[in-house]
Amino acid sequence: MAKKRRRFTLKKVPLAAWLVIAFFAVGSMLVVSSYWSQRQAEVSQRQAIVDKKAAEKAKKEAFIKRLVPTAQAMQKQYGVLTSITLAQAILESDWGTSTLAKDYHNLFGIKGTDPATTKVLRTKEYVNDKWITVDGRFRVYSDDAASIRDHALLFVNGTDWNPQQYATVRVAKDYKTAASALQTDGYATDPDYPQKLIHLIEAWNLTQYDN
Repeated sequence: MAKKRRRFTLKKVPLAAWLVIAFFAVGSMLVVSSYWSQRQAEVSQRQAIVDKKAAEKAKKEAFIKRLVPTAQAMQKQYGVLTSITLAQAILESDWGTSTLAKDYHNLFGIKGTDPATTKVLRTKEYVNDKWITVDGRFRVYSDDAASIRDHALLFVNGTDWNPQQYATVRVAKDYKTAASALQTDGYATDPDYPQKLIHLIEAWNLTQYDN
């Protein structure tokens, strides 16, 4: 007599169990989705920072390149190191972004006395071991090249009260000597002026433009 075949039947899973499984499945998907969204946002943020830094560097390099031809011409004609001219322009004008540089093409903070060719602006001076804000009368130029030429002539002709005031800057054969001479000759009141110039020259390899 043949044996009866045993039937196997699947037990029904309670609806509540399916709901629990679905809940955890959806939750897991949301967690994974949130993680990847966060990761993508972090990557995008880092890339934005990298792109911003690259754009800023390119802008600064363009500023340097724009000034090089005139600065080199002044070195050839008057002996003022191109690296010093560039570093001073960068420092004094904050990479050409200061009001004095943008609106009046004065890259070096050179002052004047004639109301017809100057503009009064607020500026900071280091006096009695502290920084103070004062009004200064600064020269206005038609373009950046005119500012660079006047900067070189200041070293050649000196000041009204001392024609030889910047003679040691002009005859300096290296940027460190010239930077120190600017301080001792009274170009700037900032006690850290020479080191700031030296840092810029070395950070941006400005000596490559010296004739």
